[in-house]
Amino acid sequence: MSNANTVASDVLHDVPHHTVIVVGGGQAGLSISYYLKEAGIDHLVLEKHTVTHTWRSQRWDAFCLVTPNWQCALPGHPYRGDDPHGFMKKDEIIAYLDGFIAMVDAPVLEHTEVRKVRRVPSGGYFVSTSNGDFTADQVVVASGGYHTPIVPRMAERLPAGILQLQSSHYRNPQALPEGAVLVVGSGQSGAQIAEDLHLAGRKVFLAVGDAPRCARFYRDRDVVDWLADMRYYDMPVDQHPLREGVRDNTNHYVTGRDGGRDIDLRRFALEGMELYGRLDDFRDGCLHFAPNLTGSLDSADDTYNRINASIDAFIDKQGIDAPQGVPYEPVWRPHGERTSLDLAQSGIASIIWCIGFTPDFGWIDAPVFNGRGYPAHNRGITPQAGLYFIGLPWLHTWGSGRFSGIARDAEHIVGAIRLALDQTSTSLAA
Repeated sequence: MSNANTVASDVLHDVPHHTVIVVGGGQAGLSISYYLKEAGIDHLVLEKHTVTHTWRSQRWDAFCLVTPNWQCALPGHPYRGDDPHGFMKKDEIIAYLDGFIAMVDAPVLEHTEVRKVRRVPSGGYFVSTSNGDFTADQVVVASGGYHTPIVPRMAERLPAGILQLQSSHYRNPQALPEGAVLVVGSGQSGAQIAEDLHLAGRKVFLAVGDAPRCARFYRDRDVVDWLADMRYYDMPVDQHPLREGVRDNTNHYVTGRDGGRDIDLRRFALEGMELYGRLDDFRDGCLHFAPNLTGSLDSADDTYNRINASIDAFIDKQGIDAPQGVPYEPVWRPHGERTSLDLAQSGIASIIWCIGFTPDFGWIDAPVFNGRGYPAHNRGITPQAGLYFIGLPWLHTWGSGRFSGIARDAEHIVGAIRLALDQTSTSLAA
């Protein structure tokens, strides 16, 4: 007899078995497949939609990388274009990924949703999907950490005539109805979407969050180039001053658009964008904001100047000849805090929610999650034998969730898989 946490042995014998099952066919899952194929390890990649689906379906039309092209270093597939210090646009990113897909030629089962992964008493895992059941000796979860869009409950009380979109569904200004647009959140997506609308001549209201910002270029180089020379991108999470707390940090806002530039919300304000603090509520026909706009802008600028100061110190220590840098000085300051906005009078016809995602690993039946649903792991290796994660922010380094660091993480995890398989073979032989 079986219960909710076990599977009858006769069932296990009737389903296809693979040494490794990889859940997720994005760049993380395909990178795992690359190293598994290199090691000659039987595996299957299960993808809910189609490989690299997110890049094709959840990016706006003007989307481009915020890190330079030279950081695109998927395993066996580095950037080979003629603009290493440029920033690939959406179509170019997809072409780059298509090349990676063809090169890896992973064994993928697309349109297959994984509904449950559970450990079986005899060892290994039972994997239930929308396309049949499987068993595996080991499972790599490569579905990322951005699953459920965050939209506050206040959204339910907004007038039905207001178009509401989550950032992953925004495409371009022309797709929105006439009228002003409220963008909620100023992380990478929020700041860039607000800029996209602003450049198109739309009236934009921006509810500013606590995201930090950084310079695009400083002292005649891309800030990413300086930080790479400073070995910041090689710093493991356990050596970061915030330790694992850095995983909760919001990404700095900056853009690679039009060759790359800063995103300065204060300058947008000078040009007519309306900035408010954090959006807290909607009642009595008014949007209500926290009185924290000044603090949020100042904090973002402090981070901007602090990063540049660390570059200054590096330049001085190394004796590098570089143009002199100067701290950023605000070009605009709020004249007091505005804490309410009459929705009808504002002319807002659309709201774009850019306040992030939460992870959803409820389909994994394993005792490895903390109170916030985040898996405990060391470089993607969990306390549960044979269960691994990859593609999460700061899994090991800053680049873990990006093109730049996924190869290192995938190679490490496949090394752990090989070791576990060797140990199992040795045990059986004994």
